[in-house]
Amino acid sequence: FTYLAKGMVVMPGGFGTLDEFMETVTLVQTFKIKKALPIVLFGKEFWSEVLHLEPLVKFGTISPEDVDLFFQTDSVDEAFDYLVAELTTNALDDPGPSL
Repeated sequence: FTYLAKGMVVMPGGFGTLDEFMETVTLVQTFKIKKALPIVLFGKEFWSEVLHLEPLVKFGTISPEDVDLFFQTDSVDEAFDYLVAELTTNALDDPGPSL
């Protein structure tokens, strides 16, 4: 049901969480999801320890721009402001599919 989502907030979790996050960010990265889909990773300390993307950029398996496909924060207010800004910019003109 990712194609119905307007945004995604990812909390710290295990393999299932990582699987869902990586699948979604891959769909955004490869333009399989055509709409802008804001992704928030909540909990900077957790995500900075779990995601080490610098080697992927270094060895050319992802592009430097790919690390900007999601927003990391510890603040509910920052997450909210980011989502509102992204949705206001992208989802009002092209809301995409819905139920």
